[in-house]
Amino acid sequence: MPTAPITPPATPKATPVPPTATVQSGGVLKIKWLGQAAFLITSSGGIRIITDPYTPSSRLNYGEINESADIVTVSHEHSDHNNVAGVRGNPEVVRGTTEIKGIKFKAIPSYHDASRGKERGNNTIICFEVDGVRICHLGDLGHLLSAQQVTEIGKVDILLIPVGGNYTIDANVASQTVDLLKPAVAIPMHYQTDKATLPIAGVDEFLQGKKNVTRLDTSELGVKAGQLPAQTQIMVPKPAR
Repeated sequence: MPTAPITPPATPKATPVPPTATVQSGGVLKIKWLGQAAFLITSSGGIRIITDPYTPSSRLNYGEINESADIVTVSHEHSDHNNVAGVRGNPEVVRGTTEIKGIKFKAIPSYHDASRGKERGNNTIICFEVDGVRICHLGDLGHLLSAQQVTEIGKVDILLIPVGGNYTIDANVASQTVDLLKPAVAIPMHYQTDKATLPIAGVDEFLQGKKNVTRLDTSELGVKAGQLPAQTQIMVPKPAR
């Protein structure tokens, strides 16, 4: 049975908009999975964005990020998602709707659980466009999206989606979410690996029965606007750390 959507919390307060820089369009955008919900996204013009940087722990044994970035996005204030101090380069931090270096970030409020945040609090979905490619990072989404949230998110080219369950949506709700958003590419995250021994499921549960699945031998993929698949392709990179 489909899971009932959850009414979202109030929209996060927008942060001041700093002066912008020119962003190139039409080039190859690089996406590298660092582990958990952390990705390094590098524009063709060299702007580097890291999403939800983690703090390594005994159960989250990915290596230190040790990457520099211009921008860091944070979906919520848990230690496996908000280690801004672990990112080099004095990045600007995005927690709400803002614009930095010519990139517009849109924050969509959501919850970390299916109980309107009563168990784990709020979560912020962050969408942005780089090189003409629209990216949506769901953070630790804990419920099926409402019709309002789907509308606010809009078109998605690259969907970064948690699939491990327990702390986030599980494989079933993640599959429903992909069907709702219809991204060109879906990249699963926040699942159990040999370095992430949290009490969550591995990626295979999400992949079971799906077509158009590609398991990469690398942590990084390149995408280009106008050259994305017409039907959703699920890409499974290896963690870089």
